[in-house]
Amino acid sequence: MRPFLLLPLLIFLLNCEAIKPKKVNVKETPINAQERAKKNVKEGRGVSIGTVIGRGRGGGSYEFSSSNPMWRASLETLDFLPLTTVDYSGGVIISDWYNDSANKDDSIKITVRFLSNEILSNSLKIIVHKKSCDANNRCQINIIDSKIKEELVKAILSRAAVFEKEKKKKK
Repeated sequence: MRPFLLLPLLIFLLNCEAIKPKKVNVKETPINAQERAKKNVKEGRGVSIGTVIGRGRGGGSYEFSSSNPMWRASLETLDFLPLTTVDYSGGVIISDWYNDSANKDDSIKITVRFLSNEILSNSLKIIVHKKSCDANNRCQINIIDSKIKEELVKAILSRAAVFEKEKKKKK
């Protein structure tokens, strides 16, 4: 770095609020680490068990993927396929290319996108890709609208409804 650039950078950094240490009133700040931690949590600058599990102010709710009926139903319905991407936080399941033994030149790939956690047909978007290859291994990939898509939606929704019913029964 050139020396003439170093001086303005140094001046800028020294004037930055993030780098300057904050002035602390020693009389108000506890010396004991546990007391300091309690004070920080009271002031909203820390984490407590209550905020982590959702009882404190600002705590959210987190649902594990295994408790989401749509997610569970989708995974169980697609369990015959090899899956390449399964991302609960992103709301997507993508299978690998799959072909049955009857036709080696055609494969399908299924993508399930979750638009909502509600058990409704418009909560899912299913995309089916078909890959057709010729004898020279030149392949063409297209999105197809087939019965597979409709049957997957029906199977996922019916299984999700069963899971939801069981979940309510347990409560």
